[in-house]
Amino acid sequence: MDATTPSNYFIRPATPADAAALLDIYAPYILHTAITYEYEVPSVEDFAARIKGTLQKHPYLVAQEKGALLGYAYLSPLSSRAAGAWAAETSIYVAKDAHKKGVGRQLYETLERVAQAQNIVHLSARIAYSPDGDDPYLNRNSIDFHTHMGYRWVGEYRRCGFKFGNGYSLVIMEKQLGDPADSTPPAPVIPFPALPRDVLVAAGVTV
Repeated sequence: MDATTPSNYFIRPATPADAAALLDIYAPYILHTAITYEYEVPSVEDFAARIKGTLQKHPYLVAQEKGALLGYAYLSPLSSRAAGAWAAETSIYVAKDAHKKGVGRQLYETLERVAQAQNIVHLSARIAYSPDGDDPYLNRNSIDFHTHMGYRWVGEYRRCGFKFGNGYSLVIMEKQLGDPADSTPPAPVIPFPALPRDVLVAAGVTV
C-alpha cells in the first residue's frame, strides 16, 4: 500500500468475483444519471466478463474498506490499432456514500502510476456533458474532478447521446504521462498481468 493511501481502505486489482458488488455501484449511474450512456443494467455474468476482458491487458482497480467496495477505476484501449497501444481511456465510478472521501482521487492516482509502469504515455476520458447546464441527471462534477487531476479539455462531441429525453454531449479530456514534445517511441506496453508484484506495490496496489 502506498504511504498516501488512507489506512481505512486500500486499492487492489478487481476480479470477476467482484462483479455483483461493482454492479451495485454502477447500476445507479445507469438508472438515475446520464453519466453513462447505457440504458440497461448488465447482468452480473456480463459484467464479470467485462472485468475479465479488461484485465487481460489493462488495470481494473477497486477501493476496498473492510468487506465493502467503495469504487472502481480501469483503463481500456483508446484505439484498437497497434500504433495506439500507448494510449488508454480511463473510467471511474464511486459509490454514492463514498463521495468526498478521496476515493476517486486515490483510485486515479494509483491507476496513473500503474499506467506509467506499463509504459502508457497518454490517458483520455470521455465525459458526459450537458451543453444546456446542469440538470437532474448530469452536472459538471466529473469535468471538475478531471481538471483537478491534471486533465485538459481538448474537444467536444455535441449532442451525440440522448437519455431521459435530453440530448447530451461528450467532452474529451486528456492527460500526458510522457513528454508530448518527445516523438521517440516508448518502450513496449507491458500487459497488466505481467507487471511484477513489487512494481504494483510501489504503485500503491495491494496484492
